[in-house]
Amino acid sequence: MIKIVNVTKTYKGGKKAVDNVSINVEAGDIFGFIGHNGAGKTSLIKAIVGIHEFDSGVIEINGMDIKKDPIKCKSITAYIPDNPDLYEHLTGIQYLNFVADIFNVSANERSKLIEKYADDFEITNSLGDLISSYSHGMKQKLAIISAFVHSPKILILDEPFVGLDPKAAHVLKTIMSDFCAKGNCIFFSTHVLDVAEKLCNKIAIIKEGKLLANGTTDEVKGTNSLENVFLELIDNG
Repeated sequence: MIKIVNVTKTYKGGKKAVDNVSINVEAGDIFGFIGHNGAGKTSLIKAIVGIHEFDSGVIEINGMDIKKDPIKCKSITAYIPDNPDLYEHLTGIQYLNFVADIFNVSANERSKLIEKYADDFEITNSLGDLISSYSHGMKQKLAIISAFVHSPKILILDEPFVGLDPKAAHVLKTIMSDFCAKGNCIFFSTHVLDVAEKLCNKIAIIKEGKLLANGTTDEVKGTNSLENVFLELIDNG
């Protein structure tokens, strides 16, 4: 569903944020993308969702080229950045309806989805409040709900667990598992290695733009913990 082939992204000054990276995310995958700050995770994610240009290589979303068919690719994709910028002059429900309008979600369908996910994340009673009054965690929950309100096939998340309380994090993990069980896929970056180890069926580890590991979770970690493998690769890679 996400096919990344030999992608390279270079910033001004010649720094390669992404260096000849190839990754394949298939239907049903929960794919964890791991690396330290500045390793290239966000740069690749922004290339996948069509925000950043990249120098070479190909990125396909469900068989469509992100450069040639960006609108079609984005129509089946939901993206949550590491620090979602929401329209704080809107109420929560106004923002969700705004997103639903963009994706032409029917009134009946959006109502069902908003009710379900707002109840799951326990923010139903706050949807009438201005987003400017929300805590960071509530904004994160709203961003997550907005990603699901148009029933995407592909979900791309950058550090989705940051700011979530333990209960909300558990709810998100359950929703992610259910989402991929339906034949969809998730590609997400995280620093929470124990979550990645338990939740993901595939893992990639990146350092200075280069992949150090890429495969099933069992292949990547072997008999060790993911944390130990990550630290060893980062120190020696």
